[in-house]
Amino acid sequence: MTVIQSGKGPLLQPPDLDGFREHNRNKPRGLIDKRLSEAEAISRFVHDGDYIGTELYGTVRCPQSLINEIVRQGKKDLRVAGQGVYELDLLLGAGLVKDLDHTYIGMEVYGISNCLRREVESGRVEHCVEWSNAAIAWRFKAAAMGVPFIPTRSMLGTDTLAYSAAKVIEDPFGGGPIALLPALILDVGLIHVHRADKYGNAQIDGISGFAIEMARASKNLLISTEEIVPTEEIRKHPDRTIIPYYLVDAVVEAPFGSHPGEMCYVYERDEPQIKAWVEASRDPETTQAYLQKYIYDLKDHQEYLQLIGEKRLTELRDMVPEG
Repeated sequence: MTVIQSGKGPLLQPPDLDGFREHNRNKPRGLIDKRLSEAEAISRFVHDGDYIGTELYGTVRCPQSLINEIVRQGKKDLRVAGQGVYELDLLLGAGLVKDLDHTYIGMEVYGISNCLRREVESGRVEHCVEWSNAAIAWRFKAAAMGVPFIPTRSMLGTDTLAYSAAKVIEDPFGGGPIALLPALILDVGLIHVHRADKYGNAQIDGISGFAIEMARASKNLLISTEEIVPTEEIRKHPDRTIIPYYLVDAVVEAPFGSHPGEMCYVYERDEPQIKAWVEASRDPETTQAYLQKYIYDLKDHQEYLQLIGEKRLTELRDMVPEG
């Protein structure tokens, strides 16, 4: 194959498929109770320098309680993949990110991320490698398939490809150029779901994002869930169990675990809370004050919910249209 073009970005996580297979072979296959707290899950499975990823679109189902705990424990030099709004912005604001494979980090209607700009311009984020939304999901898909790369037309002819780590080759079967996207294997994947049992069988209502692909591309997979339900409830609708137990390493029960993000059919996004972060993130001092109030001064997710208040949480739940 003839390489026509190579992206300028470094390959932050070269795909070691044989190592990934060996890791997965050693995972237990029994029905083991995997219930942990956020503190236990993050302490056990996330380490300084790990390559982590979050699965969501915008603020939908963001694994916020897990991200808050990463910030609380100060895991540093993280390499991060995903398309983030609030949750990845907190990691940047806390100065915990070293490298980024990203499609988008911003505050949507509020504009670009103040924290991303500061961290990149200061050099604290050493590499920022660009991908399209489809490309990052397909990189996970390649890892899930056990292949070193996946051929697509995504990003062809764009500057996004120029600043990625993709390669363009001549299609060996004819038909012009094709982009090769390298497989992406995560040290730790973080996914928030609607329900799971204690073994890790997980179900999502509404948009599933790229949860299927990321779950199968993670060495260690941490699931936070709005509720832990009996396995009998999961088995009533087996077609909705898109993440099976044997992929999962920890199950964390976290009602309102996406707050201030939204959870389809359960609660709406907390717009004033996100706007408060946007305002605070404009300045390093107010950024730290926000993190102090909502993360560092709190013991766990339960204290966070108490700070937000039952009244506000009920309001967010009541905003969801009936039916």
